[in-house]
Amino acid sequence: MAELNQDSGGGKKGGGKVRSKKQGGRVDLTAMVDLAFLLITFFMLTTSLNKPNAMDVAMPDKNEEDPEDRLEVADNRTLTLLLGSNNKIEWYLGQYSEPIEGPEIADYGKDGIRPILLKKMQEVQQKTGQGLIIVIRPSEKATHRNLVDILDEMNIVEAKQYMIGTISEPEIEALKRDGLYND
Repeated sequence: MAELNQDSGGGKKGGGKVRSKKQGGRVDLTAMVDLAFLLITFFMLTTSLNKPNAMDVAMPDKNEEDPEDRLEVADNRTLTLLLGSNNKIEWYLGQYSEPIEGPEIADYGKDGIRPILLKKMQEVQQKTGQGLIIVIRPSEKATHRNLVDILDEMNIVEAKQYMIGTISEPEIEALKRDGLYND
C-alpha cells in the first residue's frame, strides 16, 4: 500500500514544538459487509415468489374410439370458433357445410367474442335445456397469444364444455376468403 508523507514544517529546520504524528483513520468494513449479507439473506427467505397460474384443460385419452361409439351432438348446441390472423375470430353455429347461424367475424375481448358467447350460451340453454359446446379450431396463422386469449374467454364466461380441435381445409378456405389467413 502506498503511503504519503507530508512535511508539516514548511521548510523550517529545527526549533519549534515537537508534535507526534497522527495516523489517518482506518475504517473496518467487516461488520457492514456481514450486516449486508444478513439483510440479503433475510429478504430472500421472507419474500414469496409469484407462482405461475395454470388453467386446467381436460384432454381426451390418446386411444382412438370407434366412430360408431361416438355420441352424436346436436348442431344447434355446437359453436365453432376459427382462430385466424390479425387477432380475429370467425364463428358459426352448427356444421360448416350447413351453418344455423354465421359465419361471422369477431375480435377478442369484452366487446368482441365475449357477448356472442354469453348470448349463445343463454339461447342454447333456453331452447334445448342443455349447455353450449364450443369447438376452438386454431389455424396456422393464429398466434399462441390468440389461443391463450380464447381460453381466458372460456374461463371468464364459465363455459362448461369446450375443446380444441383441428381445423379443416374448407374452414381454412373460408378464413382465406375473409382475409383472416394472412401473414
